[in-house]
Formats: sequence, structure tokens, C-alpha cells
Amino acid sequence: MTASEAPTIESLTHFCTLFQPLTSSGLPALEECYSDDVDFADPLHRHVGRDNLMAYYADLMEGVRHCHFEFHDRQLLGATSFLTWTMELAHPRLRGGRNISVAGCSHLQWQGQRVCRHRDYFDVGAMLYEHLPVVGWMVKGVKKRL
Repeated sequence: MTASEAPTIESLTHFCTLFQPLTSSGLPALEECYSDDVDFADPLHRHVGRDNLMAYYADLMEGVRHCHFEFHDRQLLGATSFLTWTMELAHPRLRGGRNISVAGCSHLQWQGQRVCRHRDYFDVGAMLYEHLPVVGWMVKGVKKRL
């Protein structure tokens, strides 16, 4: 396959499958979906390069009891795709280890069959801040007032 090949719906489906669930043991397969120079960003971080991104994913998985993505909408137009999803996450330091549900979307740019740009958009408060002691109470209070 050449870099000029357009991604296929099968490429997108395979990418999504690797997040169901997302586990440390599944990271090597996920790594193959990204280009060497991938540019990744979410509301909290930015990582350039596949090695940096995979180190980030490995750090994220530390202590995670469960991480699963349910993908709702998938759109592929040329070398661009959009995904809407709900992430179910359980981590002992968030919400007492109980599941957290966060809605989000991803914008992917493809180079052939590999993702070269990955942007995730989600509510950081719903994922993180609302579930931290003291901070969570304040964030929920602000949201109520708005």
C-alpha cells in the first residue's frame, strides 16, 4: 500500500475496534494505525510522533481498570474522518473507581491507511475535574449557576 491510497471504511473500522476495549496489551496493534510523525491532541495534551503518542497512551493506561469506547457515528470523506463516541472509564483515583461516562468526538486525518493527525474533543470537567475531591464540588457548583 502506498501513502497516496485513500483510507477505507475497513481502516476506520479496524481503528475503532482497537478501542473496544482500550488496554495496555492492545497498544502494539494500535501503534500500527498511526504514522511515524502523527500529531495528536486532546483538551489536555499534545504529542507529536508515534513513539511519544504511544508513551502517552501507556501512561494513561496506568491504573485504569476499564476503558471502552462506544462509537456512534463514523464519517469518512477522502483522507478525513470524524467519529462520535462515548467513553466508559474506571480509574481508582476518579469517582472512587466507579465508571465515568464521557461523550466526545475525534477528527482524524489519514495518510494512506495510517492516521497522521488525531484530535479528540471532550468535556474535561465531565471526565476529570468533576470527580476530584473539592475541585469536583466547585465545578459542579459553577455548572449549576450557569
